[in-house]
Amino acid sequence: MKNKKNNELHIHRLFNIDPWKIQQNKLYTGDDQLISESLTSIGNGRMGMRGNFEEKFSGASYQGSYLAGVWFPEPTKVAWWKNGYPDYFGKTINSTNYIGFDIKVDGVELDLNLQKPLSFTRTLDLRNAILSRSFTTKINNKVIHVDTKRILSLNDRDIALLEYSIKAINPCRLSVNAYLDANIKNYIGEFANQNKPALFWDVLDVSINPNIATVTTQTKPNNFNIPQFMSTWAMKVYCSQKIKPKLVNGNFKVGYLHEVSLKPNDTITFRKFISVIDNRYEKNHNLNKTAITKINNAYNQGFDSLWNKHIESWNKRWDNIDVKINGNDSDQQAIRYNLFQLLCTYDGFDDRLNIGPKGFTGEKYGGATYWDTESVCLPVYLGIDGAQIPRSLMMYRFNQLSQAKHNAHTLSLDGALYPMVTFDGIESHNEWEITMEEIHRNNTISFAVHNYYSYTNDNNYLFNEGLQVLIEISRFWASRVSWSKPNKSYVILGVTGPNEFEHNVDNNWYTNYGTKWTLKYTLELLKNSQAKPIINKLHVRSQEIKKWTDIVKKLYLPYDKRLKIFLQQDNFLNKDIQPVTSLKPSDRPIVQKWSWDRILRSCYIKQADVLQGLYYWYSNFSTSEIKRNYQFYEPITVHESSLSPCIHSILASRTGMLDKATEMYERTARLDLDNINNDTKDGLHITSMSGSWLAIVHGFAGLITTHYKLEISPQLPKKWNSYSFKLHYLNHLLNFEINKKDIIVSKQDNKLLYIWIYNKRYNMVESLRVKTYVQK
Repeated sequence: MKNKKNNELHIHRLFNIDPWKIQQNKLYTGDDQLISESLTSIGNGRMGMRGNFEEKFSGASYQGSYLAGVWFPEPTKVAWWKNGYPDYFGKTINSTNYIGFDIKVDGVELDLNLQKPLSFTRTLDLRNAILSRSFTTKINNKVIHVDTKRILSLNDRDIALLEYSIKAINPCRLSVNAYLDANIKNYIGEFANQNKPALFWDVLDVSINPNIATVTTQTKPNNFNIPQFMSTWAMKVYCSQKIKPKLVNGNFKVGYLHEVSLKPNDTITFRKFISVIDNRYEKNHNLNKTAITKINNAYNQGFDSLWNKHIESWNKRWDNIDVKINGNDSDQQAIRYNLFQLLCTYDGFDDRLNIGPKGFTGEKYGGATYWDTESVCLPVYLGIDGAQIPRSLMMYRFNQLSQAKHNAHTLSLDGALYPMVTFDGIESHNEWEITMEEIHRNNTISFAVHNYYSYTNDNNYLFNEGLQVLIEISRFWASRVSWSKPNKSYVILGVTGPNEFEHNVDNNWYTNYGTKWTLKYTLELLKNSQAKPIINKLHVRSQEIKKWTDIVKKLYLPYDKRLKIFLQQDNFLNKDIQPVTSLKPSDRPIVQKWSWDRILRSCYIKQADVLQGLYYWYSNFSTSEIKRNYQFYEPITVHESSLSPCIHSILASRTGMLDKATEMYERTARLDLDNINNDTKDGLHITSMSGSWLAIVHGFAGLITTHYKLEISPQLPKKWNSYSFKLHYLNHLLNFEINKKDIIVSKQDNKLLYIWIYNKRYNMVESLRVKTYVQK
C-alpha cells in the first residue's frame, strides 16, 4: 500500500501496479474495503456492479448492482420553494443481488470479516474484463480455499456468469445456498445512509423450481408520472457434484441449498447463470418468459463458450482503443483502467442511455446525466470509435429537445435549456444556483454539435437534428441576455460558471464567450442552403436572425487590460488573490473545511472556468493569451472537481509547460486508483476518467480538429520512452506512435488525408514519419 502526500496531493494506493490488471494481496477493512469495492466494479453498458463479495461480509460494504436507465424520482426538498425548481431529483437505484452465496462450514457461516483469511487476492483483469478472487481461511479449525470469478457478458448484455469453487483442506460438512435476493436498499448518496437506507423496489413475484429461480420487482409508485420500472431476474445453478439441492423460497429471496461432506483436497464448483430483463426492453407481461428463455439459451450454449466469447469481444475492443505507454507502468495501468471503466459504463448500444458521473459503481450524484458527457466523454468516443457511439450520444440530446424547451419555459424563457442533471431530459437538480444559474451547459451542447461534425462530416445530422438543437439554444440565449444601456452592450446576469465556488455572478466570461460562439456558429449554418428545410420547420424569422447577429456583435466579454486576461466575471479582481500554496494543509479540501460563505468570497476556483473556454475554442486564441490566462488562474485553482486536472494538463502541454502537464495528467489518470480526492469509496469518477485519454491525445499529442483539419504537435513526457494510440477521423482509422526520435503515423486505407504536424501540412496516403520535437 502506498499512502503519502506529494506536493499536498493525497495518494492512497491499495492495488499493485501492473499494465493489464489491478490486484490487491490482502483483505482490507473499513473505508479501504469500500474503495476496493469501487475499484473492482465491472459492467457491460446494460448493467454493472461494485466488486462486492459473493458470500456474506459483515464488515464495511456497499452492496451495488445497477441497471442502465433505471432510476427513481424523489421529491425536491427545499426550505423555501422558488418558481422554476424541478419537482423531483432523479437517482439511480440499487437492484437485485444476483451474485450471492450463503456458505457454512460445519454449521458456521463463512464471513471474512470474522474469519481473517490466511491469504487473499482480488484481481480485475482489464484485458478480459474478468473479476476474480482467491482466498484461504480457517473456520473452527477447518481450512478451505476459495476461487471465484465473474463476468458481465459483452456478447449478451442480459447475461452474467459466476463461478465459485471451494476446496476442503480438512474434512468438513459444507452448506452452500446460491440465491437471488430482492430485498435491496440504497446506502450511498444524498437520500440514503447506513442508518436509514432507502428501499425503492416492491417484490411482485418470487418463484423457484428444480431448474430455474426467478424474482420480479417493480419500482415503487411515484407522484410525478414517471413510468415504473419492472425487472425479472432468472437464475440457473450448475454444481460439479451430483447433489439434489433443497429449494429455498422466501418473501424476497430464492435459492438452491446444496449440502455435502468434503474430504481433504475435494473441490466443489458452482456456476451461476443469470439473466435480467426489464420493461425498457420487453413488455411487462413477457418479462418472466423472456428471462427464462434467455437463461435456458445461455445454459445450453455452455459456460465456457459464453466465457470465451466475452473474452474475444473484449480483446477485439482493445485492439481498437488501446493506448500504449512505454517506460511507465503506473501511467500505462491508469489509462487502460480508465478506458476499461468508461466502456463498462457506456458504449452507445442504446441511445436512450447516457453516462452518469459514477456509472455502475455507486449512487452519489444520483447516477444521472450531466454536462460531463459532452465536455469530456464525447471527445474520447469520437477518437476511439468514430461515429456510432458519438451519434448515440448526440441523438440522446436531440430526442430530449422538447424536454429542454420545457426547462426553458419553466424559467419563462424561450428556446431550449438543456438540464444540468437528468434521466429523461427534464431538469432534476434541486439546487437553485445549479438548476437556474449554471446555464453555461447549453453552450457545451452546441459545441458538441460542432465537435461531432468536425470528426465525422455527418451532414445529415448537422443540418437536421444538430441545427434544430442549435436554433433552440440560440433562442434561449436571445431571451436570456439583457441590454445594458450604460455599457451599450448585451450582458448575461445572475449566473454560475463552471467554477461552482461562485454563485449569481454577472458576465461570467466562459458563459458569455460560449453564447457568442453558439449564436455565430448557428448563423453560419443558417446561410447554407441545406438549412432551408429546418428554417421552415422551426419558423426561423428574419427578426430572430437580426437579433442574434446584433448579440454576436455587442455581447460584453469581461477583460482586464492591465493583466491582459479574460476576467472570470465582472467583480473577480475585487477578491483577495492569493495562490493555493498559501493555504494551510488543514484547510484542504476547502469544500469540506470552510464555510460556504468563506468559499464564495474567496478567490479559489473549483475547476477550469475561463480555461475551459480556452480549451474548447483553443484555435481562436494565441498561445501567449492562453498561457497568460493559465498562469493567472491555475495557481488559484484547488482542483476540487475531478474534471479539472485534465483541462489544465491539456493547456499546459499546448503552451510548453510539459512538467505541469505531466503532473496534471497523473492526477487525472490515477484519481481513483490512488484515491486522490479521498472519496473513491462512494464510487468511481467515471466521466472524469475520460480526462486521461484527453490529456494524452489532446494534450501531449496536441490533437486539434476544431477548424475541420487534423492537427497534432506531439511532445513526449520525460518519464515515457514512447506512446501510441489509434484515432478515428473522417472515416479513417489512424495509428500514431510518438517516441524520442520520430512521430510515425499510419492508416489502414490508402485514401489521401491532409494532416498538419507542427503546423506543417503533409499529404498522407498510407504512412509518414516526422522528427519529434523535444522540449529543452
